[in-house]
Amino acid sequence: MKVTVLVGGVGGARFLLGVQQFLGLGQFATGGQDSGHELTAVVNVGDDAWIHGVRVCPDLDTCMYTLGGGVDPDRGWGHRDETWHAKEELARYGVQPDWFQLGDRDLGTHLVRTQMLNAGYPLSQITTALCDRWRPGARLVPASDDRCETHVVITDPADDSRRAIHFQEWWVRYRAKVPTHSFAFIGAETASATTEAVQAMADADIIMLAPSNPVVSVGAILAVPGIRGALRAASAPVVGYSPIIGGKPLRGMADACLEVIGVESTAEAVGRHFGARAATGILDCWLIHEGDVADIDGVAVRAVPLLMSDPQATAQVVRAGLDVAGVPA
Repeated sequence: MKVTVLVGGVGGARFLLGVQQFLGLGQFATGGQDSGHELTAVVNVGDDAWIHGVRVCPDLDTCMYTLGGGVDPDRGWGHRDETWHAKEELARYGVQPDWFQLGDRDLGTHLVRTQMLNAGYPLSQITTALCDRWRPGARLVPASDDRCETHVVITDPADDSRRAIHFQEWWVRYRAKVPTHSFAFIGAETASATTEAVQAMADADIIMLAPSNPVVSVGAILAVPGIRGALRAASAPVVGYSPIIGGKPLRGMADACLEVIGVESTAEAVGRHFGARAATGILDCWLIHEGDVADIDGVAVRAVPLLMSDPQATAQVVRAGLDVAGVPA
């Protein structure tokens, strides 16, 4: 079976662990031998940013570290056993930004990526090279090799002026608690989807939208020209998982993002936001948490337990998606 998943950061990475558990891949391979199934993750690049002169790709790295067994288990991102000497020294020099946490071990990844970018390698090839060190048991593919960063138009709390800031500043520094007006995907007008991402959707037996942030994770992937078209043209069913349970996000601040674009924080509203592939949207199936309700024209909806408490529980969530899509497990 070939499974392609569109994912964001921490929640998306944990969803991928459940897919691996279900398929018997990576650290869940029996006897150290993969099952022969294929898992490709098309990963958001909207969070990517230049920090202290290095290129940081938070979602790609979170997926890579998580599947490779090296993620910090408490934070859900960055290296386990991390140290912060470089960050502390930069603070002593008064270097900005001082709100972004860049660990020493994590810095090694960013230095290698930046050197390869400067040498002319595309992000997709760099990601493959970095994965040689981590062996994640899945193919991690950036949605685009081009700049397609998420920026946020806010009212600056310092002087009440309206300006655009990088998503990282809005998310990490301000915790989404400043007056916010809109999102902009900078570079999207000239970006294109990676060949690997488009091919992974064309070849898939099933395509899944992880329960990642629908605006700045999945939404940022869909903003890359070529992604939405590849989803709509795919022969495989497209199954989405609601990131909203009982009117609240599974994790993160998806509700704050949805409010900005005028979408209610309900499973039904997010499903309608994505829309049916039978019309002009991207979904064939939409899984919601038991107790929630959703009626979306042209989309098969099923309520199942969606809490991803561990990879085994998440594997059952994955199985439910295959069941509703009619794909043999």
